[in-house]
Amino acid sequence: MRRGLMLPPRQQPRPGGLQTSLSLVVSPDACGSPNPQERGSTSDQARDSPSESASSRETWPTSDALMAKKLEKEKENGYAEHSVVRNMPNSDKISLRDIARERVDVIADRMRNLPDEYLEKFKYELRVILEGSGGAQHRNEFQFLQRLVNCRGELTEGILCLTHRTQLEILVAIKTGIQAFLHPSVSLSQASLIDIFLYKRCRNIACGSVLPAEECSCEICSKKNGFCNLCMCAICNKFDFEVNTCRWIGCDLCSHWTHTDCAISNGQIGTGPSVKVGVSSAETLFRCHACSRTSELLGWVKDVFQHCAPTWDAEAFVRELDFVRRIFQRSEDARGRKLYWKCEELVEKLKGGVADPMACKVILSFFQDLDDPSKNQGNDEGARPIAPLEAFGKIADVVQEAIRKMEAVAEEKMRLVKKARLSLEACDQELKDKAREVSMLKMERQKKKQQIDDIESIVRLKQAEAEMFDKKAAEARREAERLQQITLAKTNKSEEDYTNRYLKQRLCEAEAEKQYLIEKMKLQESSRASQSSAGGTDPSQIMYSKIQDLIKNM
Repeated sequence: MRRGLMLPPRQQPRPGGLQTSLSLVVSPDACGSPNPQERGSTSDQARDSPSESASSRETWPTSDALMAKKLEKEKENGYAEHSVVRNMPNSDKISLRDIARERVDVIADRMRNLPDEYLEKFKYELRVILEGSGGAQHRNEFQFLQRLVNCRGELTEGILCLTHRTQLEILVAIKTGIQAFLHPSVSLSQASLIDIFLYKRCRNIACGSVLPAEECSCEICSKKNGFCNLCMCAICNKFDFEVNTCRWIGCDLCSHWTHTDCAISNGQIGTGPSVKVGVSSAETLFRCHACSRTSELLGWVKDVFQHCAPTWDAEAFVRELDFVRRIFQRSEDARGRKLYWKCEELVEKLKGGVADPMACKVILSFFQDLDDPSKNQGNDEGARPIAPLEAFGKIADVVQEAIRKMEAVAEEKMRLVKKARLSLEACDQELKDKAREVSMLKMERQKKKQQIDDIESIVRLKQAEAEMFDKKAAEARREAERLQQITLAKTNKSEEDYTNRYLKQRLCEAEAEKQYLIEKMKLQESSRASQSSAGGTDPSQIMYSKIQDLIKNM
């Protein structure tokens, strides 16, 4: 397979008119597997999460706006979503961690009793975590949820069939790190979601190929870790929505694709013997990470520019030239070095305001000159004698070419020096800012330390006052107890004195009464004696006897 016939991922339309917009994405069952030469979308998870590529973030529809409109609408009707959550019974409330670690059937039964508003708010919470707007907190929470899901070996196809629809979408989103599965405009069948969760189907919604794609049996596809050779990078296993670009490099032999940046950083691009039959010169080659075979890059770059360059704007043109420049930066063959310098020259011109149609014509003309044998026939004329003037002319051309290269190198060095100077100035400025921040932090720390010292002195003073008041309170308690004892003693003594005086008074009265009665008795005895002489029993005698008995009893 020639590189020229193999265009970048998603450059050609998918069968059935499948586009990158999620509004047109239907179930992957209806999409089918794309033709290997007519690749579908190449997107990794819809954002730059722990498992996604950043370039796809802007392609998915934004869910925040939809959720905000929904909240506003519900607030106008007088019942916002949070009121629904607040009124939910505690037994029905669940969290993302519950879904990630609890039994599938238990969570499914509980979710069937929840209102749709609660489920939408629940999915929105996970989308916010996948967005990573909360920084390290959201990243740590996502990694924790993903560890919980990945450690569950009981999540087989039979178990996942028991899940609630929202529960399955959340599990798939946690495992893949793709928030698009939570988007309201994405509707995949339950079987497709289960296949994606079990790595039986490509997680790229726009691809949806059954894995391994095209029944590939290479080492990467046979691992069954969710890799799809139709839309994912063979090195980083990610996909994105970049199209009509040199960002992707395809293998001529096994049709696996690789990010240009991944190939450069992984050392998959270098100079080696030409893969063309009958050609012994060196050229820049790409070594496929999947099959370890090589493909030439110059013809591939030429085909990409011929097919796609007329549709690029100035910004895209500069970006693609930068890709090509980095691909051939360490090239050791003459044609690769020429392409590198030409890209450098065009980038400078485009930054200087040259119209992109003119740059497109220049680069296409350059590719035609590289393929023109008349431009390179000088390499085959070394065997025949040449005239001195012709030799001097060729020497002059070589010298001029060397001078141009030296000037280009000098310009590149000056540009690098300028960039380094700017970077140094930026670093100096940043260092000054950091020093100023450090001084401010030190002042703030000193102020806080002084405030802490003041507070500690106040605390010590209050503690001393509290101890003093405790002592005074103890003394007052002891004094009160002493006075209480004195009062009790005096009260007992006064009661005893009163009792004694009362008893003495009663005794005196009794003695006086006794004396009175005795005197009366004596008087009556004397009168009775006088009467006895007269004879007969007197009633007073009877009274006297009774009084005498009474006195005896007393």
